[in-house]
Parts: sequence; structure tokens; C-alpha cells
Amino acid sequence: MTGTSYNGTIPLAAATTGVEGLEAIIPVAPNTSYYHYYRSNGLVRSPGGYLGEDIDVLYDFIHSGDESKRAYSNKTVRDIEMRNNLDRITGDYNDFWAGRDYLNDMKPMKAALLMSHGFNDWNVMPEHSYRIYKKAEEMGLPTQIYYHQNGHGGPPPLSMMNRWFTHFLFGIDNGVEGDPKAWIVRENDDRLEPTPYANYPNPEAKNVTLYLSKGAPKTGGLSFEKQNNQGKETLIDNYSFSGETLAQAEYTDHRLLFVTPPLKENIHLSGISTIKIKLASSKPAANLSVWMVSLPWTEGRNSKITDNIITRGWADPQNYKSITESESLKPGKFYEMSFDLIPDDQIIPKGQQIGLMIFSSDKDYTLHPEPGTELTIDLDETSVSIPVVGGEAALKTALE
Repeated sequence: MTGTSYNGTIPLAAATTGVEGLEAIIPVAPNTSYYHYYRSNGLVRSPGGYLGEDIDVLYDFIHSGDESKRAYSNKTVRDIEMRNNLDRITGDYNDFWAGRDYLNDMKPMKAALLMSHGFNDWNVMPEHSYRIYKKAEEMGLPTQIYYHQNGHGGPPPLSMMNRWFTHFLFGIDNGVEGDPKAWIVRENDDRLEPTPYANYPNPEAKNVTLYLSKGAPKTGGLSFEKQNNQGKETLIDNYSFSGETLAQAEYTDHRLLFVTPPLKENIHLSGISTIKIKLASSKPAANLSVWMVSLPWTEGRNSKITDNIITRGWADPQNYKSITESESLKPGKFYEMSFDLIPDDQIIPKGQQIGLMIFSSDKDYTLHPEPGTELTIDLDETSVSIPVVGGEAALKTALE
């Protein structure tokens, strides 16, 4: 079975039943968890292009089956079960969402999995495929993953799909199980010409921690060495400024931006970046948005989808303990939390700077509260870990 987007979810859903006869699946940009589609680390966060949408709206778009039962389903599923449990107030992960997360249903799965996704898919984000791929791999199932650099959709090359189905459906010994596990289209390459790697994330990638130094309302630094006594910096929430605008601003109170020196060599990032942050809010609730960017920002006809944004992440500071438990913030009190950004694999070219941007409401993804909430970041207790192929030595060579 194969399909794209919701039609890519269906092969995975079928495979999680363990049904006999389903030998191989190729989901393309599948929605594998409706929580991860409409929430992020406790935060109500919309998929790109669908601001304000939630699971009850999706129900109306994709419903199928016997039309004579539609009125019953509308009443009991959409209007009662969904609307009573989707919880747009706290954004917490609860039993309702757990029951719509295919990661929790994979135990019976036996089908060979070739997963496909785009790293710049900000609708169904790449974490959807990554989490299922890693679980299937952990279960010992035959797995491969294909990632391209574009947006939503985009299957593997037909030759890859044919090779996968030829072996697992027809039993032809074509050596596919000995092929590289990961196939990634590099930034300037044709989507049909992926580069093979031993796995994803790249086994040569090692986490490198970078620390912040003050610079607001302009830009601060991002470096290997932790510089003590950097103090605290404050940003003011205002959803009317887009993330793109904030990343390009030389001077603004609405974001904090920390950048490395210009790279002297290309740097290959592969895997998941994680931010550890200590912050205080002026109000009991606030949005938290984090972008990792490549600067200087590129615009115009010559800009590419792989320019500018490396990865992003969002969280609710009220969920600093876990995504299943939130509590109102005490204004002025500092809280520590850590969360992952969206998986990525990208080569940042020499001459660029890696930037970490912290802001509150993300115009295209989060709710839009009344502007004015202040977030104060403790720079001495905040850092970001990035997955560098070649580890610290490679990044030091590129920066020094």
C-alpha cells in the first residue's frame, strides 16, 4: 500500500492492525499523530497553512463511509467526543490524543516500511515520519527512509518503490535489504537523485552544545564556550510580526536572536536539535516559538526552499514538566524546560551564520493573544544542542 498525506496515513493505519497479506507499505508524508499535527509540546499549534484548524475541522474534510450513518457520526464523534476532548485550553496530551497516535498502535505491525517525507513540509512536519521510522527500526522491521528538501508530499523515485515492492511483495531477492537505510536529496539535487547514507540521523552526527551571549535588542552570540554572567534578556510578544520579519530585523524588542560567526566551511546537520531554556513570563500563559535560521536571510527569485529556515519548534511553558501536565505560570517566576525541534538534514554553506531565534507568538502557527506579554530568558541557563556530522571538531574547524 502507498499514498500521500491522509492517504499515506491509511497504509500505516492498516499495517498497525497486523492484518495478514499486507507485506509492505510506502507512506508519503503521513499524518501519524493528530496531537503532533495540531499541538506541539503542550502548545496549540496549527499545521502550516491551516491556522485555527483543529481535528473536528479535519473530520469534515476527510469523512468517508456509509452516508446513512453520517448524522450519527457527526453527533457522537465530531460534536461530542472530539469537541469535548480535544482541549484547546491546555493543549495537553491526553487519552483522546493517545488514541489517535499510531506510535501507540505499532506492536502488531509486520509490514516492511519505506517512509517518505520532505524536510520543508510545515503542514505534516517531518517528525511524523521520523518517529514511526525509528520505532519500526527498533522493532526489527525492514525499514528505509527517503527524505527530500521540499514541502508536503513527494514519493521516493519509482525505481526505489519498485525495488521495495518487488522484494517484499513478490519475494524476488534483489538485495534491497542490504541497501543503505537512508536516502536524502541534497539541497541542489534533483528529487529523483537522492544521496545514500548508512542511516538517518547520519551515524557520524554528534550533538554539539552552543551557549548564548547577550546582545538584545540587536543580536547576541552563539558559541562553544559558556560565558558566565550574561544575565537575562526580555522580548515582548506581538503576533503581528512574522517570524520571517523578526529573523531579518536588525533591531527589535519582539525576539531574541543569537548567531554564530560566519562559517568558514560547510556544516552538515543531521537529526534533532534540542533547546534547553530557562524563562519567566509576565502572564500566566504564553506561547514559545524557536526557529533555527541560516543568515544572512535570502529573498528574491534566486532564493531556495532550503535557504533561511533550518528548523523550528514550539512549546507551552505551562508544560515545563511534561506534555501531559500543565499549570499556570506565576508571573516573574523562572521555569526550566527542554524540547526538541523538528528533525532536519541540511548542509549549511560556508559564509552563512547559524542563528537561534526565540520569540513568543508565531503568526502563522500559534494562537494570537493580545500583544504585550513579556518573556524573560536567563541566558546563563539556556543552550541549544545541534546534531553536527563530524561533531564538535567539524564545527570548530568551520568556525575558527
